[in-house]
Amino acid sequence: MTVAPARPARMRTDRAVRAASRTGRGLLALWLVLPVVPLLLWAFADRWTHPALLPQEWGVQGLAEAAASGAGGAFLRSTLLGAVVALLATPPGAMAGRALASRQVPGSTAVLAVLLSPLVLPPFAVALGLDVLLLRLRVPAALGVVVLLVVAALPYTTITMRAAYAAHDRGFEDEARLLGATRWQTVRSVQLPLLAPALAGAAFLAFLVGWSDYIVTVLIGGGRLTTLPLLVASAASATGNDAQVAVLSLTAVLPPVALLVVVGMLGRRGRR
Repeated sequence: MTVAPARPARMRTDRAVRAASRTGRGLLALWLVLPVVPLLLWAFADRWTHPALLPQEWGVQGLAEAAASGAGGAFLRSTLLGAVVALLATPPGAMAGRALASRQVPGSTAVLAVLLSPLVLPPFAVALGLDVLLLRLRVPAALGVVVLLVVAALPYTTITMRAAYAAHDRGFEDEARLLGATRWQTVRSVQLPLLAPALAGAAFLAFLVGWSDYIVTVLIGGGRLTTLPLLVASAASATGNDAQVAVLSLTAVLPPVALLVVVGMLGRRGRR
């Protein structure tokens, strides 16, 4: 009596899993790209009226209007704001995530609830309530915006790094210490490379908080800090400038998408 080998069946299963994975990634990419197509058409449409399926006149009038409205400066300010929020929110989030994952903090559940409280409270109410306090303390508008956005980003960085540290194998660090590495060498050469994908993901989420914020920036900034979301909202509230709104919207969408691709590449490299 002979038993049929199971290898061909496993190979067929693996091929089916890979095909399903490729199909899922393709559908996800399509889902992300489709909303951008109308923006691309509107960005280069000088005239597009109903019932035409495509613009009747093509041009760069939307680009010129966006540049004239201060899109370049707003882009730089949004990038700087997102980078500062990511730089300030990621290290404390990583430390909090490590402490919570190792259960070194007494009452870790209560601490986690406090860290997550910015997600529960309405941003408009928080910003409106703290605006008066910051004005009385004479805190500069830009500094107040950064502080509040860092607090708003901490839940995302903490949860991301808590999950990463919970799955982190500290045996690699123990082996490095046994081989004579110092604590700093272990952190720099072992821990940080292994946790780089999670750190990149946490920094990306914190960057998104600063990049896409509108409420905190408009209330605490008081109109003195013009970022790209404020410019998009201002242009969208008017009529007859669809091309300009499309250009500004694309400018606001493309950098996070590019960063998402970079984070995904780091994640794949970390898994390998």
